[in-house]
Amino acid sequence: MNAKQQQRLAAWPGDLANGRVDTKRRQTVLLGMGALLTASFARAQTDWPNRSLHIVVPFSAGGAADTSARAYAVQLTAILGQNVIVENRTGGNAVVAASAVLQAPKDGYTFVWDAANCLTNPVLVKDLAFDYQTAFVPVTMAVKAPQVIAVRQDFPATNITEFLAYARANPDKVSCGTPPSGGMAHLALALLQERAGIRLIHTPYRGGADAARDIMGGQIDAILITASSARGPFNAGKIRILAVTSAERSAAYPDVPTLAQSGFPGYDMDDWFGLFGAAGIPPSVVPRLQQAVRQASLNPALISSMEQAGQVPVDVTPEQFTAWLNQQRTLLQQLIRRANITVS
Repeated sequence: MNAKQQQRLAAWPGDLANGRVDTKRRQTVLLGMGALLTASFARAQTDWPNRSLHIVVPFSAGGAADTSARAYAVQLTAILGQNVIVENRTGGNAVVAASAVLQAPKDGYTFVWDAANCLTNPVLVKDLAFDYQTAFVPVTMAVKAPQVIAVRQDFPATNITEFLAYARANPDKVSCGTPPSGGMAHLALALLQERAGIRLIHTPYRGGADAARDIMGGQIDAILITASSARGPFNAGKIRILAVTSAERSAAYPDVPTLAQSGFPGYDMDDWFGLFGAAGIPPSVVPRLQQAVRQASLNPALISSMEQAGQVPVDVTPEQFTAWLNQQRTLLQQLIRRANITVS
């Protein structure tokens, strides 16, 4: 705004007090102000990002969501030229993290690294204060995370067939931990129980690292967690991995069969993680961030680290991600209702 426009704007109160309103002069000033605001908004989008970005992870540090988010943050920092900071905000079945992102300024600098909770919480969480489908803008899926079912090393089963036979002979006696309640691991376990005709004691955790800690300590019999979260107890010789939940074998555990190969054709229940922004962020930010994630996902160093952790980088557009979410939402919500899944 130039000096003359500032003088005209300053004169408005006096003009109004004296009952004099120069319509032409007011329109001129308003046009000038509108042009300035438009230019400022356009410049803010063009300059994005010009400061640090924040990625909020709803799950505990050390789990698959956290480690994958941090691996991408390193790459995105280099690609975008700004620090990408990862924050862990657990609780409320991932609602705490989602709410934090919605409460942040809608300027394209705060995102949530969410998972299946965004699809299942609408039927699991009572009095949800927002609608995931309208409150968030899908940016991209970044990671697919194959899951494994494993037992503590001294459990009386050495393969998935023996485990299922033991569970059938001992209904409601075998405990199995999953992170979190209502998440993909919980749903994968529910589907396995449905198809195998077994009843396990479900033990929910905030994150995969928590479930891994407890099985190493002998507090639970089994876990259904991501392949990356299982790496620590597996390398320590504390667990025996029996099967993977994805359609294909995991590169991290090539000798472990899939559940589809173990009597359950078509079984495919990968976990996944993706980026979401709050509705109302500058529209130009979404494709630019998606392209940055795509560039990161093609980095050989990231691919190698992901494969070693049992995860798979994914490259999808916002439109593809949105279409897939719509399909999954129906499938998972139907499973929740059939299995009568609830969260405390």
